[in-house]
Amino acid sequence: MEGKTITAIIIGAGDRGGDTYADYALRFPEQMKVVAVAEPIEERKNIIMVKHQLESSQCFSGWEDILEEEQLADIAIIATQDQMHTEPAIFAMKKGYDVLLEKPMATSIEDCKKLVKISEETGKLLQICHVLRYSPYFMQLKEILESKRVGEIVNISWRENVSYWHYAHSYIRGNWHNRDKANPMILAKSCHDMDLLFWLISSPALKLNSFGKQTQFGRENQPEGAPERCLNGCPVSDSCLYYAPRLYLDLLPFLHIYRKGGNLKKLFSNLIMKFPKLTKIPPFKKLKDYQGWPISVISKDRSIEGRIKALEETDYGKCVYAIGDHDVVDHQTVDIEFENGVTATFTMHGFSHEEGRTFRIDGTKGTIVGDFLISDPKITVYDSLNGTEEIFRGIKLDEGHGGGDDGLLETFLSSVRDEKGKAKLTTARNALESHLMAFAADVSRLENRVIEMTEVR
Repeated sequence: MEGKTITAIIIGAGDRGGDTYADYALRFPEQMKVVAVAEPIEERKNIIMVKHQLESSQCFSGWEDILEEEQLADIAIIATQDQMHTEPAIFAMKKGYDVLLEKPMATSIEDCKKLVKISEETGKLLQICHVLRYSPYFMQLKEILESKRVGEIVNISWRENVSYWHYAHSYIRGNWHNRDKANPMILAKSCHDMDLLFWLISSPALKLNSFGKQTQFGRENQPEGAPERCLNGCPVSDSCLYYAPRLYLDLLPFLHIYRKGGNLKKLFSNLIMKFPKLTKIPPFKKLKDYQGWPISVISKDRSIEGRIKALEETDYGKCVYAIGDHDVVDHQTVDIEFENGVTATFTMHGFSHEEGRTFRIDGTKGTIVGDFLISDPKITVYDSLNGTEEIFRGIKLDEGHGGGDDGLLETFLSSVRDEKGKAKLTTARNALESHLMAFAADVSRLENRVIEMTEVR
């Protein structure tokens, strides 16, 4: 199969399935070709149909329909909502597909283990989308650790700094705001981090302890006079970080990150709503031109008019303090002891001024400090003996997950083509470890006790 273009079916054509994984085929047509799609939302399905030049007979409404057909492709890319991962993944592997499955694997320990079991029984690949392993940034970090420049790892302090607007977008207004409808945040968001720790330390976890709460969001903290929807005359719109037009119309968080010299001023959303033609002139044209995430999630109509309509009708326009069933944590810590004696502390929170991960790794011969941030991504290596430091820069993070999205797909497709390509693949059993750590952390937090990993493993 060397050099063969891999054919794919897409099950779930939302932000990840439709806008990330399927689009890879458009940018690298020699590597992958989308031949069918299953998506219940007509608008999303039609976009894939047009982009990938599919016939109506190649478009299906549900995963059951597409998987009832004779095998249509080499691989199935499954990017449904979390609670809909298990059945289509199992069905697809039994049907003969190698499967690329969006993280997290499933919503229960039992289903995660079942997926691994079916993969091993059928001999089909099950690649979980732990994309950060395939980012050039973290691949370089792994190389530094394996070179033993800082000796043996002793301790790691790791932080996932979720920006305030990302937390509000995904974990208050978005699909992951309720643990029963999706997953605990430690799994939904931070299984990436559990996977990185397992990979970098090269050892399974032995036991862990976790603490965390949801402290900020709820009716009790809703500003006086604040309406259910931001556009309905909010009296604190100028001072509220979470005022929906700040993100979806003004794009202020992005301007704060990318501004040069601090000379970009606020783009007034009230003017844009009253005078849509302003989007034809700078700087308002920036708002019309940008159509990426998270704009792409709130509405398939990404015009200013489409965005305003979404804020008037969907949860993305609601006051963050008025989402009734929001119950995921807004901060959590996990203390972990690994089987090889390494200890690690992981912190996740949803209040950061800037999105990204930061860490410190202490070894027997030195220290590594890292900033996986858009503004200034770097890795600094300190040599304790010589008192020197070396800074690694030049790694761009503006591509999907720092290049991890493309790296994952390239590795997976290579693995499907030939045995040689499987050498760099993350096995389903390895991916399971991070999920077990996240589930254990959730139990520890809820039951206020140390969890021995043998309990979940």
